Amino acid sequence: MNFIFLGPPGAGKGTLAKQVSEEYGIPHISTGDIFRANIKNQTELGKKVKAIIDAGGLVSDEITCELVQDRLAQDDCKKGFILDGFPRTIPQAEMFEKLKPDVSVVNFEVNNDLIIARLSNRRVCKSCGQNYNIKFLPPKKEGVCDSCGGELYTRDDDKLESITNRLEVYRKQTEPLIDFYRNLGKITDIDSARDSQLVLLDFKKLFPPA
Repeated sequence: MNFIFLGPPGAGKGTLAKQVSEEYGIPHISTGDIFRANIKNQTELGKKVKAIIDAGGLVSDEITCELVQDRLAQDDCKKGFILDGFPRTIPQAEMFEKLKPDVSVVNFEVNNDLIIARLSNRRVCKSCGQNYNIKFLPPKKEGVCDSCGGELYTRDDDKLESITNRLEVYRKQTEPLIDFYRNLGKITDIDSARDSQLVLLDFKKLFPPA
């Protein structure tokens, strides 16, 4: 089963992707992870990406698609995959359609007020990376990670000004993808303004595990 997860930052894509990955036995793949892995392993594509980033440029849609295609050719993707953060543009979506037309697109719907509440109250452990939310899922002890005792902090991109900017970028660049896939009849909307377990139940009804 092949999936593309679409939705604004704070919509809960990452949380559901982790749950679906575990239950369905398919990898959760983000383009950021692909970039970092290729750069770290000094692959030919990784060297290209590093040179572009070091020069302050933007990685082209063609190279991004090439990286994704290379990742999906690996053995752990034989049963399927979840793409999170790709495609980001219409040209990427058009290229990917030619490579992998058998994909279900899931659009996570949530209003801006809840997104801001989720992100602005998010805290991350400096040591293990565990996420908390001081409003919805607080740690047992304020400022301290339940898992490892590490210090919790607010990411720079979870500050209000940054959240507003990220949402604006999403609306401009990524929202057109929803129309693109809706026109192809490939999109399924899920209300992600609820508890993640309820969202997962809905997902499993729509896409029963094999």
